[in-house]
Amino acid sequence: MPIEHKIREHLHKKAETLECPPDISKRIERSYSQYLQPKRSEITMKKRLIGGIVAIAILIPTAAFAAPPLIEMLTRTPMTVKQVKLDEIGKATLEKLYSAFPETKLFEIIDASYLGGDSTDPTKMKAVQTSIVLQEKGGTGKKISLDTNGITGEIEHVNLENWEPKEKPVISLTDQEIKARVDYLIDKMYGNIEDYEFAMEQMENPNQKTLMLNYTEKGSKTPFYQVFVQGNTISLSQVGGGDDPASSNNKVEGYFSLNGKPVYTADGFLNDEKLFSLLKISGAELKQEIAKGKSVVEIAASKNVSKQQVIDVIAKTQVERQYKAEQNGVTISNRLMEQMMKEIEPKVLKIIEQKTETEW
Repeated sequence: MPIEHKIREHLHKKAETLECPPDISKRIERSYSQYLQPKRSEITMKKRLIGGIVAIAILIPTAAFAAPPLIEMLTRTPMTVKQVKLDEIGKATLEKLYSAFPETKLFEIIDASYLGGDSTDPTKMKAVQTSIVLQEKGGTGKKISLDTNGITGEIEHVNLENWEPKEKPVISLTDQEIKARVDYLIDKMYGNIEDYEFAMEQMENPNQKTLMLNYTEKGSKTPFYQVFVQGNTISLSQVGGGDDPASSNNKVEGYFSLNGKPVYTADGFLNDEKLFSLLKISGAELKQEIAKGKSVVEIAASKNVSKQQVIDVIAKTQVERQYKAEQNGVTISNRLMEQMMKEIEPKVLKIIEQKTETEW
């Protein structure tokens, strides 16, 4: 199990025994609505883990008040082996695993579940994530866990446990041997990694030696694959790399200005390919129109697009980006999508009604 998962589970168990006063819950809700920023997708797993711990320290007072974690707003539903094999995502995940590691065909599925989706019929669900855990028969040997994105079908996380002899766990190997093991895993699950730059560093963990390996596409600043090695476990995550596809083609900086200087507050919201498509405009053209003193709402009205249509497009993209950025098994159902869109709507409204050179 990845390190951050263990920490999260421990904190969740502690939180279940505590009560959260209404005023604390409201503070956290407000903080979370402000937290929905697309830049989140550019933060590496290491920073997310540290940031999560800091956030917990800030939001939970010394009196030990706690609020329900965001993940608990979602429902994780167990799946039977039969349901996994009938599910489109589950079946595709197993096929890819069996192709990469034929020996796993003899493994047993010891756990499976999904987040989001239709709990009334798992064979027709559209879960945002499906998780499957397999282990060698006997329950003491090799184990592999996979988390698959239910929207894209990509395997986002792979966790290997006990794939090295107990007397010589993976963390005891040399750096070159560890890299070789990780290279082999990435190559088998995702393909050739020759075009990636590599970096390894030891984490500040006084209790147990932990290594972090980053694989970054040449020319990119964000790791594409990030791996943690601890004990006899290799935990691999596909964390992205490059820009968000929703804003990659027409990305523009400084849609608004104040006193002649660019204000970047709204860039993450307005750099949205779906918004450009709705308005039939490019990012550069949208910036030109805003420079004339128009708000996005006014620009939309000139194109017979309603304010609510603009709000819905931007809000949906922001929520989708947030869940994609988490990379930790967070999924979203239609009901929760609507709920989160409503929560972020006031912030979207403020941006689309804003005019350049006007105080924020």
